[in-house]
Amino acid sequence: MKLEEPPSAVPPRHVLVVDDSRAQRHMVSMQLRRWGYLVTECESAPSALDLCRSLDIDIVISDWMMPGMTGLEFCREFRGMDRESYGYFVLLTSKSEKTEIADGLEAGADDFLTKPVASNELRARLRAGERMLAMQAELLAKNKVIVSTLVELQKLYDSLDRDLIEARKLQQTLIRDRVRDYGWARVSLILRNSGRVGGDLVGSFRVDDDRVVVYSIDVSGHGVASAMMTARLAGFLTGSSPEQNLAFQAGPEGGHLLLPPAAVVDRFNRLMLEEIQVEQYFTMSLAVMDHRTGRLDLVQAGHPHPMLLRADGLVERLGQGGLPVGLIPDADYAPISVQVFPGDRLILCSDGFTECPLPNGRDFGEDGLVESLRASAHLSGSDLLEAMVWDLTRAAESDSFPDDVSGIVLDLLPQETGQHRPVAGIAQPGQRLGDG
Repeated sequence: MKLEEPPSAVPPRHVLVVDDSRAQRHMVSMQLRRWGYLVTECESAPSALDLCRSLDIDIVISDWMMPGMTGLEFCREFRGMDRESYGYFVLLTSKSEKTEIADGLEAGADDFLTKPVASNELRARLRAGERMLAMQAELLAKNKVIVSTLVELQKLYDSLDRDLIEARKLQQTLIRDRVRDYGWARVSLILRNSGRVGGDLVGSFRVDDDRVVVYSIDVSGHGVASAMMTARLAGFLTGSSPEQNLAFQAGPEGGHLLLPPAAVVDRFNRLMLEEIQVEQYFTMSLAVMDHRTGRLDLVQAGHPHPMLLRADGLVERLGQGGLPVGLIPDADYAPISVQVFPGDRLILCSDGFTECPLPNGRDFGEDGLVESLRASAHLSGSDLLEAMVWDLTRAAESDSFPDDVSGIVLDLLPQETGQHRPVAGIAQPGQRLGDG
């Protein structure tokens, strides 16, 4: 069967024939030219190396036994050259022992031809070499595409990373004041995102001289979408614009009245389902502290249980769980009311604390949180929050958490002697609800 000629549309392969025998060299070259190859002849290995440095040689056919430098030595030098493309190397030899063949392969030869060279065998060896060169060229082309794509992806990643860094800075401005002093109370915040941006939000605002609102929110998911939702929610809980704050409603004389916590969460639920209408939802705890009455009103909407750390170190879990916000229309949110005293502390935190996985396969859990609060009962404010994060880091054996970690502490500051005025019907410091 006659082998096909190389397609005319494809540039001819450049073949270098190296042999100290002029007759042998011309015989091989004549056949190669007849088959359409571009042929260059050389009578010694050193001069062939010089040509290979200046010409783009695709295939080398070299005699093994030559004076000065053998074909085997030439092959080693050829393989050591800095070339952009692969060169297919064929050794012409009268050697047939396995050890010599092994030496040739070790030196980098791709194939062997026994002299005298048979035309059909030479043609077959060249076809094999062309297939290898074609595959290598295709691989190089694909590698160039991959490298180019990776460069573009890296540019895109760098651009996105820069944007996320700026987004993180903007998100941090939502809780710029990590500590707020309201005179009779102090509010401390902590927020540590697991990524560049996160879906947690904590904050507080003053209603009047006697009332302060604190809240903790955890938007479902991670990343940019969750961060954008927290920014939007923060706008609905700003104390500087009561007309935009969902915690207020217009009063009969143009003022703004504070709604009960359960009513506030119900408003958020309707807002998510009827207006925002996204697949996201969020959990939330929101509390109103009334300094005049000593009453703490709050609601738990799918968030971890609010914790009340009494002045004597007793930890109380508040709430019954509740439903997340933005999942079920007309969801019912049960109000919670508890009497508190100067020296008590309210702690709201996200499930980044409670659901943090530990090496033993369990979560940190609310039990771990209670244990941490008991151990740090002598601390308050920012120190208490930092102690909670330290206990979580130690239990998880890592300070890289899989979820955003956030928390807020409302410290009811002890009153100065002679300034405390008990309110009728309100339990006094040192008394529990129900005590005589």
